[in-house]
Amino acid sequence: MIGFVDLPDAGGLLGYGVNFSELFRRAACYVDRLLRGAKPVDLPIEQATKFKLVVNLKAAKTIGMTLPQSILFRADRAIDSQTGRLHVGSSGN
Repeated sequence: MIGFVDLPDAGGLLGYGVNFSELFRRAACYVDRLLRGAKPVDLPIEQATKFKLVVNLKAAKTIGMTLPQSILFRADRAIDSQTGRLHVGSSGN
């Protein structure tokens, strides 16, 4: 398991991490509020709420591992073991 979702593209088995596009969108909202005069002390601390799971089926096959269907259904992306192509999941994250 790798903490960055882009590393399975380079051969890692699983990647689970924050959705960086969502983090950047939230950061932009903070900047907007600050530029409009909000005081930093008045802004709430936020944590990431959206995460992505990427599965590299090619790497799993290479090490002889069969991933449970529950992991495959939950995955946002899966790298195909035969073609190397990316399949996009439907977990909603």
